[in-house]
Amino acid sequence: MDHVTIRRMRSDDLPRIMEIETASYGAPWAESSFRALLRRADAALFVADSRGTVAGYAVCWAIADQGELGNIAVAPEWRRRGLARRLLTTVIETMRARGVRELYLEVRPSNDVARHLYETFGFVEVGWRPDYYTAPVEDAVVMRKLLEPTDD
Repeated sequence: MDHVTIRRMRSDDLPRIMEIETASYGAPWAESSFRALLRRADAALFVADSRGTVAGYAVCWAIADQGELGNIAVAPEWRRRGLARRLLTTVIETMRARGVRELYLEVRPSNDVARHLYETFGFVEVGWRPDYYTAPVEDAVVMRKLLEPTDD
């Protein structure tokens, strides 16, 4: 995986992002949502880039000392190679550097792979959101990770 780098998302990445988003989610985000987030100062969007091909992405944002992992996905042909782990590490490091103390996310209870990944990073279940997801309708598990400040 030496040929994969994590870098900031650019607007010219969006056609590939939308391919991955559509392949990953029953109710994908609209391209306009990604475009709006790219313009927000409080948001950070990353891609896993393999020699010019986007293999995955992560989106997060922070308000004061609370952050949210809004979205993370890896292209089907790139899954099970550690890219989600690398993207999540980048999100956590970025949020910590911004002074975030609590990082939240929502995940489907049926998404065992994602829940396991989050748990290995120290996220714990702190609540549920009824009927949060569509296509299909499902509750969301709210998870939180407490972040220690950097030594900077």
